[in-house]
Amino acid sequence: MAEILKGGPVAKALTERLAAEAQALRENGISPTLAILRIGERPDDIAYENAAIKRCEKAGVDVKLFTLPRDAGPDDVLDAVEDINSDYGINGCLMMRPLEDKSMENAACLLLRSEKDVDCMTPGSLAGVFSGSGEGFAPCTAQAVIELLNFYGIPLKGKRVCVLGRSLVIGKPLAMLMLAEDATVTVCHSKTEKLADICREADVLVAAVGRAEFVDASFVREGQVVVDVGINVREDGSLCGDVDFASVEPVVAAITPVPLGVGSVTTAVLAKHVVEAAKNSMR
Repeated sequence: MAEILKGGPVAKALTERLAAEAQALRENGISPTLAILRIGERPDDIAYENAAIKRCEKAGVDVKLFTLPRDAGPDDVLDAVEDINSDYGINGCLMMRPLEDKSMENAACLLLRSEKDVDCMTPGSLAGVFSGSGEGFAPCTAQAVIELLNFYGIPLKGKRVCVLGRSLVIGKPLAMLMLAEDATVTVCHSKTEKLADICREADVLVAAVGRAEFVDASFVREGQVVVDVGINVREDGSLCGDVDFASVEPVVAAITPVPLGVGSVTTAVLAKHVVEAAKNSMR
């Protein structure tokens, strides 16, 4: 039976540390504050928003909500971003993505001040991740994978890592974060030939392909660590990841569950980035 790498203990330890850091900032007159910008009423956006608010409360981070109707135009969205930019009491901004209007989303990301970008939405933050300069913040979910593996003492240095997925939100930046940990990284996707064979060669397999239970037992071998980043909804309304947990778990050494895995850590990383941005504002 595989070790189940739950996200709860990781998030709890990180949150307790953040609460102490946030309290120290408050004693110096700075209240770490996150702005959440949401357009529309998508259930998944609202669920993430609620989870972020709860986590921030535990971590000592204040939250300001900026909500707009689904039919909000570009001027409305950009005005909200300008309000966030000009409010020096706001340290970080999370914009719920994707937006239906891609050009509007891109314009909003370009307008946001880079020092308030706590989820790698701006070109400057992406450049920092890909250059390894240490400037800006990585995407919260990608960083959550690193936090989880480090918490459970799973070494990455010199290990073969396969990242299944190439999005700018998770796959590509996660590959860069893995390289920064001295892993040897292969990035695969749905069009990779002999995909299952390549995945089996990895010491650590990260599934972020966005397809429900896509990774089955044919993708894995004994001794592997499997990290499932996917969040999908079955026809019956239950949640599942990109990994077929039932077939993969008996084979591998360790695996993250869905739910209660990486997603549990993501909001803690978000709060961490806000606290770090607040610290940066003191410089």
